[in-house]
Amino acid sequence: MVSSESNKANKSVRVLIVDDHPVVRSGLRAVLSGEPDIEVVAEAGDGLEAEDKVAQFQPNVVLMDIFMPRRDGLESMVSIKQKFPGAKVLLMTVSEEEENLIRAIRYGADGYLLKGSDVEDVPNAVRQVASGKAILSSEMTARLMKEFRQTEQKSSLTTREREVLELIAKGLTTAKIAERLFLSQGTVSTYVYRLLQKLHLKNKAEAVAYFVRYHGAPESSPTGETAAEKLTQAR
Repeated sequence: MVSSESNKANKSVRVLIVDDHPVVRSGLRAVLSGEPDIEVVAEAGDGLEAEDKVAQFQPNVVLMDIFMPRRDGLESMVSIKQKFPGAKVLLMTVSEEEENLIRAIRYGADGYLLKGSDVEDVPNAVRQVASGKAILSSEMTARLMKEFRQTEQKSSLTTREREVLELIAKGLTTAKIAERLFLSQGTVSTYVYRLLQKLHLKNKAEAVAYFVRYHGAPESSPTGETAAEKLTQAR
């Protein structure tokens, strides 16, 4: 007779389920627990709890909703990827907006599934992501290609927009950026709006996360703190 400890030892994929709805978590656990090679090691109800659970249980795959209280899935994914580079993140959401898909990919998602997908698709998606493959539903792939074709028609960030982005990441306010670049606050606000639109970001916090992901942590501002440090301390 094989012990439960031996069964767990044979399971190669460890999964953390993150969703603010207990019913959804229970459903996903039921589906995944029936797979011989997958073990659900823990559950979390929001992004902050997810980061603690990743540190505690060290899952191979984090199966996570995007829209949650306290901290959403995208923010948590950035933090998890920075602290635990080996962890894979598979996002699940009801959102069919192309913007959310683009943001998820820019932030480093390893896979993106709609909650309306067949339940049978979830275990295979988890396995694929765990093995290092990117996962997108066929519908979302088509939307992604459409969005990329539209994006190609837009120019990349201008030199001034890149300067503003870096100063945002350093923690400077609009007024301080205007003072640093000898511009009006209205002009700076326009640059901020344009760069957020081009990068498919919603606010300055996401701009900071984007900068850190693609350029590394910026040098400290004159106050001695980067925007990323301020955001971390505020949480």
